[in-house]
Amino acid sequence: MMRVLLGITGGIAAYKATGIIRGFTEAGHSVKVIPTANALRFIGSTTLEALSHNTVDSDLYTDVESVKHVALGQEADLVVVAPASAAFLARYAAGLADDLLLNALLVTTTPVLVVPAMHTEMWQNAATVANVATLRARGITILDPDSGRLTGTDTGPGRLPEPEAIVAIGLALASQSTQGEFSATSATALAGKHFVVTAGGTQEAIDPVRYIGNHSSGKQGVAIAHAATAAGARVTLIGANLQVSTSGIAQVVSVNTAAELEREVNAILASADVLVMAAAVADYRVENPLQEKIKRSSAGEHLELKLVANPDILANAVERVNSENLGSTIVGFAAETAGSMERLATLATVKLAAKGCQMIVANDVSLGRVFGSDRNTVYLLSANGNSAHAQGSKQEVAIAVVSFIAGQMSAAADILDR
Repeated sequence: MMRVLLGITGGIAAYKATGIIRGFTEAGHSVKVIPTANALRFIGSTTLEALSHNTVDSDLYTDVESVKHVALGQEADLVVVAPASAAFLARYAAGLADDLLLNALLVTTTPVLVVPAMHTEMWQNAATVANVATLRARGITILDPDSGRLTGTDTGPGRLPEPEAIVAIGLALASQSTQGEFSATSATALAGKHFVVTAGGTQEAIDPVRYIGNHSSGKQGVAIAHAATAAGARVTLIGANLQVSTSGIAQVVSVNTAAELEREVNAILASADVLVMAAAVADYRVENPLQEKIKRSSAGEHLELKLVANPDILANAVERVNSENLGSTIVGFAAETAGSMERLATLATVKLAAKGCQMIVANDVSLGRVFGSDRNTVYLLSANGNSAHAQGSKQEVAIAVVSFIAGQMSAAADILDR
C-alpha cells in the first residue's frame, strides 16, 4: 500500500478531487488530503474525510507536538496537487512555506505531481510560464492542462485533466521512483525526449455506414502515453478511433484509417526520439469503397469485396529511419493468437526480425482476452536479445514497457559513449 498526499488548492475544479481520492483508494492506497484554506471554499472537509477515510486538517498550527508539517511530507510515497492554482504555482516556485501544504512539499523527497487548472490567459501568462519552468527544472512533474470548456463561456487550455488520467500518471510516477534502476535510466533516456505513441484501431470504409475494423480500444496505448508522461517525456498520441479518454496527454492527433495514420507518423517521425506503434492497423482495405449505402435488396444474399493491402507502417518507418539516419527508437507491437508464453516469444522473435525495429512488444489476444480488457500480458524483446515479460493491469504493463524502453535506450547510449 502506498501513502498518497493529495493537496487541493482553491479553484472551481476542486470538486474533481473526489474522483482522484476514489481512484487512489480503489487501487488500494491510503490518501491523506491537505486542502488549502481557499480550497475549502469550494469543497467541504466532510466530503474529503468520507472519501479518504482520513481526517482533514489544513491548519498549520494544530497538532504541533507531532510536527505534522514535517511528518506529512516525510511519510508520503507520492504527493499530488490537483487542482493547482496560479497562486499556488507562484508560491511553490518562490519556496514559500506559509501553509501546511507548502510546508509538506518543501520537506518531501518523494515524487511530486502538480496538475494545474485555471483560465487560459492565466496559464499562458508569462509569470505562470516562468513558475512552471522553474518547478520543472527542480524535478517536479507538472501536467499541462487539458483544453476544453472552462467555468465561463470561454474554451481553451486550462481545464483539469480527468481524475482517471491523474491517478494513472501518479501511479506511474510513483512506480518509477520505487524502481531505482528505471528511475535512473528514465532521467537520462526519456526526460525531455519526444515520445510518439500510436493507439486504437484503424477503420476502413466499405460504404458510408460500414467499415472493416478491429476490437482495439486504445487502452494500452493511452496507458503507455501516461507512463511516458510520468517519465518526463514530451508525448504525442496518434489515436485511431479511441474508446478511452486521452485526458492528461499533452498532444493528441486523431485519425481514422491506416492511410491517415501513416500520414501522421510520417509527418512527425523526424522529430520523434521514440515511436511506439501500439495501434492495431488494418492489414487490408476495400479497393473501391462505395459512395452510397449497400442495400441488401440490391446486393442479394452474397456480397463480394475486393481487398488490397495497406502499407506496412511499421516497416516503412524503420526503413525511413535507417535511410535518413534519423536516430529514432522504434518499438513495434504484435497482437498474436499464441496460446502460451513460449509460443508468444517465438512469434515475437519472428516479428522483430521481419520488421527490423529495435524492440517488439507481443501480446496474446487469443479468446478475446486483451482487446477492450483492463488487463494484459506481454512479452518484450529487443534487437540485442534482451527480453522480459509483464502482466497485470494495462497501467502496470505500460510502466513495464516504458521501463524496458528506457533501459534499452540507456544501454545503447552507454555503448555509443565508449
